[in-house]
Amino acid sequence: MEKLSIANELASNAYPGRGIIIGKTPDGTKAVTAYFIMGRSENSRNRVFVEDGEGIRTQAFDESKLVDPSLIIYAPVRVLGNKTIVTNGDQTDTIYEMMDKQMTFEQALRTREFEPDAPNYTPRISGIMHIENGTYNYAMSILKSNDGDPSGCCRFTFAYNNPTAGEGHFIHTYKCDGNPLPSFEGEPKRVDVDNDIDTYTKLLWENLNEDNKVSLFVRYIDIATGKYETRIVNKN
Repeated sequence: MEKLSIANELASNAYPGRGIIIGKTPDGTKAVTAYFIMGRSENSRNRVFVEDGEGIRTQAFDESKLVDPSLIIYAPVRVLGNKTIVTNGDQTDTIYEMMDKQMTFEQALRTREFEPDAPNYTPRISGIMHIENGTYNYAMSILKSNDGDPSGCCRFTFAYNNPTAGEGHFIHTYKCDGNPLPSFEGEPKRVDVDNDIDTYTKLLWENLNEDNKVSLFVRYIDIATGKYETRIVNKN
């Protein structure tokens, strides 16, 4: 699979929806993750990311304009020991709670499916990063309707052991803008990663569609020590 420019991938797609990137810096020392949200409706755009313990959560920017919190207010990032969970919905909590009971990432996600937001049936995308004794691996998942048919749920998991330095994988909810919104297709895209968190954060934010972007979270974790740095950018 060809390695793509993340800047070009974002700049050429007005509405990838929500996206997760997980990878490793070119110097091989840091695990990288990024999560962004976009919105077309006023309700979706009325959000910010805020820090919540070792993770983050979404909250309404203007509480008076909040209409339906069920699919837009959640914790996208939670940390369970040496594992970092990143998702686009409340399945973060499902993964956290079930893995805390010694179940696997896949077992947790088998209890969930795509979002009930007909006619889009937004896929649930999830990632898990595991750092232990200087080793690093990650996995990504997508739960989606059967080509727009909600009677079936298609579940895909992609695992990356000993990931290559200087690259990451990018998965997003929608293939592109549309009505209804077409779900992401295929395996996560191979994309480039930068050594510097501020450079990478700026690159991602500047290439997301200006009208639709809402919030961005970026975290770099030192593979040797587990210490991390976080950046949050909110449009509001």
